[in-house]
Amino acid sequence: MKLGAAIVGSLMADMKAETKRIERGVGAGVKQAGDGLKGGLRKQVISAGLGSRLARTWRSRAYPNKGYDAAALVWSKAPQIIRTFDEGAVIRSKSGLWLAIPTPAAPKRGVGGKRINPGNFPEHRFGPLRFVYRRGRPSLLVVDSVRINKSGRVGRRAKGGAFTKTGRMKQGITTVVMFIMVPQVRLKKRLDVVLEAKRWERKLPGLIGRQMLPN
Repeated sequence: MKLGAAIVGSLMADMKAETKRIERGVGAGVKQAGDGLKGGLRKQVISAGLGSRLARTWRSRAYPNKGYDAAALVWSKAPQIIRTFDEGAVIRSKSGLWLAIPTPAAPKRGVGGKRINPGNFPEHRFGPLRFVYRRGRPSLLVVDSVRINKSGRVGRRAKGGAFTKTGRMKQGITTVVMFIMVPQVRLKKRLDVVLEAKRWERKLPGLIGRQMLPN
């Protein structure tokens, strides 16, 4: 009886140790998969040309829990932006009329330091915006009678108009397009979150198996 009890006790101890080993393997493998998914999604954002700042919004957290129910959560702190590039989207103006896209000639910031738009355009510097309708093509918002300096940048509006007393256009003065006006812009799908998640889902059994190998 003592021998039987010893054998049973040894088997129970071995089973308990094996259970712990499996639990640790599952937890470590799931955490590794979560970290891998986060890294893969960050690389995807950078490869799409969306910048490292947006890439760093991807975060991950592991939940070892008890038994074999370990889990990993991967999320973005900018979900709306990620969803836009993951699904593709149509962007329209809030007013429902035109969407104004700044050209490289437009200043980066408007009155008040906010991102440039027709509402905060510094007309005191460049003059009033003029709407140019083009049938079948994007319409424009332009400024007239502005100076172009030697580096090609747009300067202040010319005093006294664009023409000399003889009716000739003053040198270095022209009309510059500041905004391109379109009804809407369709953003192409540039990310594939589901594809990356499935890739790491397929890797998960192998990751768990490697974590359970003896050291």
